[in-house]
Amino acid sequence: MIHCTNLSRQHGSQLLFQNANFQILPGVRTGLVGPNGAGKSTIFRLITGEEQADKGEISCAKNTVIGYFSQEVGEMTGRSALEETMAAASEVVQLGVAMREMEEAMSQPMEDDAMAALLERYGNAVEEFEHRGGYDLETRARTVLTGLGIGPEDFHRPVESFSGGWKMRIALAKILTLNPDVLLLDEPTNHLDLESIVWLEEWLASEFKGAVLMTCHDRDFMNRLVSRIIEVANGAVTTYSGNYDFYERERDIRREQLIASHQRQQDMLAKEEEFIARFAARASHAAQVQSRVKKLEKIERIEVPAEQRLVRFEFPEPPRSGDEVVTMANLGKVWPRPDGGEKSIFGGVSGVIRRGQKIAVVGVNGAGKSTFLKVLAGQTEATCGTVQIGANVFPGYFSQHAMEVLIPTKTVFETVQDVMPLAAVGTIRNLCAAFLFQGDSVEKRIISLSGGEKSRLVLATLLARPLNFLILDEPTNHLDLQSRELLLAALKNFTGTVVLVSHDRHFLRSLVDQVLEIDHGEMRTYGGDYGYYLRKAAELHAA
Repeated sequence: MIHCTNLSRQHGSQLLFQNANFQILPGVRTGLVGPNGAGKSTIFRLITGEEQADKGEISCAKNTVIGYFSQEVGEMTGRSALEETMAAASEVVQLGVAMREMEEAMSQPMEDDAMAALLERYGNAVEEFEHRGGYDLETRARTVLTGLGIGPEDFHRPVESFSGGWKMRIALAKILTLNPDVLLLDEPTNHLDLESIVWLEEWLASEFKGAVLMTCHDRDFMNRLVSRIIEVANGAVTTYSGNYDFYERERDIRREQLIASHQRQQDMLAKEEEFIARFAARASHAAQVQSRVKKLEKIERIEVPAEQRLVRFEFPEPPRSGDEVVTMANLGKVWPRPDGGEKSIFGGVSGVIRRGQKIAVVGVNGAGKSTFLKVLAGQTEATCGTVQIGANVFPGYFSQHAMEVLIPTKTVFETVQDVMPLAAVGTIRNLCAAFLFQGDSVEKRIISLSGGEKSRLVLATLLARPLNFLILDEPTNHLDLQSRELLLAALKNFTGTVVLVSHDRHFLRSLVDQVLEIDHGEMRTYGGDYGYYLRKAAELHAA
């Protein structure tokens, strides 16, 4: 469908990839992976024509429709959410108009040749209209919006009244409604809650028939959908046949084989160079020496790409808290409604959070998960009931708003040093490196950091403090897969208590030992891990 041949692209002095060859095949779902800055977004832009390759070519089957979802929403104004969603398929709408005009023309008398030509054009238009899903365009737009969390009550809201995160959902809905032949998705799950991620996963797996090329930081999402991986790293593009877990295993095996081959070649080169050095001055061995010199000149040297060094930081042992970290009695929260009434977020919550527990708070979008965490963290007061923090408990709270309190003019190093004023420079640098701020990047100022870098920095400062109760609201947002694994390892080794909200199922499955579900204002406790919760919740909902 799309063939990329001998592609090379360089940004300034940085070579992204050279002589890259890969394909996007009909109906095949492919994951695009690689470290930040390796060139993944560049590949998307090359395919869409936003950028041009320095060398090589991209060939595409005739009439192929490409839909591209990026993190740049663009201008949205002057339409309702439903109208904006359908606007992406304006060509399909126009095709429907043209079909109706042709139908009207066919009802009028005309020459046989003209009628035959009109019928042929009409047949081609109908075929394309059906292929693009024109007959159920509005139904599809409504279905996609609802699946992404924008219900019928919001279909006719002006699109400019939605926040940035919800506009991202509308932008994604536009691309899905387009029903393209090739779907390019750049981090489609970034602004979605767990329910919307599961819906998108099901929709792509069962409803969408085209090809997919996507980047994604959600391991479960990738594993469920993709059957091929294209890796962009170290100036090369490599294709793997399998899902993300297979890719990780195969990549490590290939690297080990490459290292072994490199070592064998180095041993051989050392022997040859030793022979040349020993006999270079002897006339009797001149022919042999020259032969071996020419042989070495022709050998293609095996290069082992540099591997990003991961620093494991040993976090200080947090102070021991009392056994009862939080005690809740008939806890409830309501928000005032615009009409003067009240909306109950949750109520009647009683129970104890005990030392060492790692608890996930789950529920549908808008159920009150973040509000519950704010009550625990003292960021908002409960409307009724009590929440009592236990003896010797030192809480720390992370939310997306925590990034706003960073001081823009300070550097990464200075920000971490502020929370570890007595620590040695080496200790601070090790902590920075554990959260992927290595070398000169510790001198970057906050104002120049990306969203993911700010998240990593706030998490680093949080875990560096002597806290024994972490309250984390979507800590994996904006983090790539490598950063998520670093955070997961840190929280696994954390001996204090954790309560968190996250839409990363792999993260929850690997970490938590208890689940609190908020459902229609009520809270249910599941005394097991995330897998146990999924099984029991499915049984409950089925009943």
